[in-house]
Amino acid sequence: MARVTIADENRTLKNADDIRAFLAPYGLWYEQWPVDDLDPDATDEQILDHFSTEIERLKERGGFVTADVINVTADTPGLSAMLDKFNKEHTHSEDEVRFTVAGRGVFHIHGMADNAPERVFAIQVDAGDLINVPRGTQHWFELCEDRSIRCIRLFEEMSGWTPEYVENGVHERYQPVCWGPSYLEGDRYSSRIEPV
Repeated sequence: MARVTIADENRTLKNADDIRAFLAPYGLWYEQWPVDDLDPDATDEQILDHFSTEIERLKERGGFVTADVINVTADTPGLSAMLDKFNKEHTHSEDEVRFTVAGRGVFHIHGMADNAPERVFAIQVDAGDLINVPRGTQHWFELCEDRSIRCIRLFEEMSGWTPEYVENGVHERYQPVCWGPSYLEGDRYSSRIEPV
């Protein structure tokens, strides 16, 4: 299950309802889909078929036209170059929707909203977690310790999107970190950053 860490407030959220309530003012969705009955060796096509009802619901909700599955492991050719595209603060011209089938990653959000305080927070996603990062939201992404993740992605355009980098992004104030299950339990994350 996802965890949200608000480092400047020395606070971590682990309850799904608390996470949804915290993310909502920033326009982020959070859902949990069951993955226990999914074959770990399922093909991309089988994964898309297994979650077809949920995918169609999201297509209607967000105007998405296509879905695919991305598989990243530590052995993926060019992995470091791929990750370097996304580990700096950036935005997209459409929503970024990810459902984590397997593995783990961290979305760092520079949340700015009319009805909520400006905050930088991190969302660690695990198998079964779905989030969206709304278009124009400043964010960056890192893989966790095993550098492995398998996700369903949805797009509004068949060609997908490219990152639009933020000049002087706040990611520069944060050391690149990714957490194991015990990492978020202490204050190690908050001790590695400077206040925004």
